[in-house]
Amino acid sequence: MFAALLLAAQAATSPAPACDAAGLCTARLTGDELLATAEKLVLAREFDAARPLIAALEQVPGRQMERHFLTGYVAIETGQVKQAIAEFRAALAIDPSQTRVRLELARALLMDGDQSAADHHFRLASQDKRLPPEIAATIRSTRGIIRDQRVWNFRFDFGLAPDTNINNATSAEQVDLLVSPNNRVPFALNEDAKPRSGLGLTGSFSGGLRFKQSDKLALLVDGDGQFTHYEDDDFDDYMLQLAVGPEWKLSARTAVTVQAVGLQRWFGGKTAQQQIGVKTGLTSFLDQGQRIGVQLDARRTESGFGTSYDGWQYGAYGTYERVVAKTMIASASAFIRRESVRSDALSNSEFGINAGVGGELPHGINAGVSGGVSFARFDAPIELFSDDKRRDTRITARAYLGSRKTRVLGFSPSVTYSYTHIGSNYAFYDSDRHRFRFALARFF
Repeated sequence: MFAALLLAAQAATSPAPACDAAGLCTARLTGDELLATAEKLVLAREFDAARPLIAALEQVPGRQMERHFLTGYVAIETGQVKQAIAEFRAALAIDPSQTRVRLELARALLMDGDQSAADHHFRLASQDKRLPPEIAATIRSTRGIIRDQRVWNFRFDFGLAPDTNINNATSAEQVDLLVSPNNRVPFALNEDAKPRSGLGLTGSFSGGLRFKQSDKLALLVDGDGQFTHYEDDDFDDYMLQLAVGPEWKLSARTAVTVQAVGLQRWFGGKTAQQQIGVKTGLTSFLDQGQRIGVQLDARRTESGFGTSYDGWQYGAYGTYERVVAKTMIASASAFIRRESVRSDALSNSEFGINAGVGGELPHGINAGVSGGVSFARFDAPIELFSDDKRRDTRITARAYLGSRKTRVLGFSPSVTYSYTHIGSNYAFYDSDRHRFRFALARFF
């Protein structure tokens, strides 16, 4: 302790240590002097001398971020990687805009084998325009290596889902039926046709495997699924999807995938959809945390709810993402979909846009908001309702809040609110749905 305080006094050019008759020497440092001295000792790799000064920073108001960072830096340089990760995360929880801390966290996560999380933090750090060119180039190179060496990823969550409209029913109290040309008769809907609220048990997962075949070629296996179970199992909703196919690297930043895809969905214990098809996509990583993606999708659909729903589904999707404000990722996407099924009245074309922003906030909070609007036009009228073709406007909104600091057996808690509105020229298809989702999630 005497050696550390002596070095501190010298480095900070504060008054020389005062020694009493017994030879016990002390020195007084301001908070800024204490921090500056601790930093100099760390840079000099005098870790044993630095530790008591870093610990003393706990008593200095407004210097807790620096204390966590220096503790983490000493930990990673002395081989205590998991402690370093915890300390860097604590520092970012106080101030998520600290690029240097984020880079050290990414390095620690890479050393710990968590490539997906490391890539995420490298991506956020790369947005900082103050980075020296050589550091920015190193980040790009490291992210390319991570993508090339990625073998697997997996995440899952579970929780509770209150829902105001589990049967996705109309919000109309009555509908007009077209019994003859120019003759409409009002028809009151019974209780079965009205929205029902419920509390569901919910869960989801997604994951992937990547088998590298050569420097340019890899085989991808991706899977995802979700379920919601209610006390009344007539409204249970389960979905599984699997995609398998090759990925070709066109460059260090750009790749093309082609995958066979299969999907199975059950609703109320019955097969709602069986799909098989192919999807192809192009993804390119640009500078400063930007990414663009394009995907084309074609699937054959069969339904257990009737042959009228059998047919083909086609889609084209484009997405642009970029890091904003150092810690947030903003995205915008556009899509066009075509459903050509056996019934002309159910066949439709839809196009829409979505936008959102989300990321890290102080105090260890993750948050995000998103929304979208789309327009669907159907090929033929439903003669029971109208001689006009059906036209829908669909609006979605979502807000998310989670805590990365809080851990429950390794799981992070979150709450999500989502809203869906369908406005149609057919009153029977007007609907509103509010959903909450309280979940615990874990990422691997």
